[in-house]
Amino acid sequence: MLTLLEDKIATPLGPLWILCDENFHLRAVEWEEHSDRMVQLLDIHYRTEGYTRVTSRNPGGLSQQLANYFDGDLAVIESLPTATAGTPFQREVWQTLRTIPCGQVMHYGQLAEQLGRPGAARAVGAANGSNPVSIVVPCHRVIGRNGTMTGYAGGVQRKEWLLRHEGYLLL
Repeated sequence: MLTLLEDKIATPLGPLWILCDENFHLRAVEWEEHSDRMVQLLDIHYRTEGYTRVTSRNPGGLSQQLANYFDGDLAVIESLPTATAGTPFQREVWQTLRTIPCGQVMHYGQLAEQLGRPGAARAVGAANGSNPVSIVVPCHRVIGRNGTMTGYAGGVQRKEWLLRHEGYLLL
C-alpha cells in the first residue's frame, strides 16, 4: 500500500493540493476545485497497489518550494522529484515536458517530433492531459500550433498566468 503525504498551499491562482510519497517524490499536484480529477487519476494509477492519504505539513519541503515558485523562484520546480505512474508513453511525454525551458513553449506536434513520433500530436495531447503533477511537469508550456492557449486542466486563465509568470510574452 502506497502512503501519500498531502498538503494544500495558497497560491495567487487558488488553493493547490500537493501529494508525495514517503520518499518525498511528487505524485500529484492539482488545483483544489479539480481535486475530483486528481482522485480519479490517483485511482487509475494506484488502484492495483492501493494507497492512503495522510495530511502532512510541508512534506519534504515540497510545499515551501512550490510556494517559492509562485513567489518568483521559477527554477525551483526544475529540481523537484516526481514519481508518476502511467503508461510508458505517458511517462515519456511527462519526462519530455520537463525539458521545455521556463519561459518557452512548444506545440503538440513539436513535442511529438522531439519524442521521435511525428504525427502523434493527438496522443501527446492526451498524455499531456493526463499529467498528474501540474506545474512541476509543465504541461502549461504546451500550446496549439497556431499559438492558442489550448487545453489546460486548471483552466486557460491559469495557463496564461503561469506562462506570464514564467516570462513567456503572450501575443
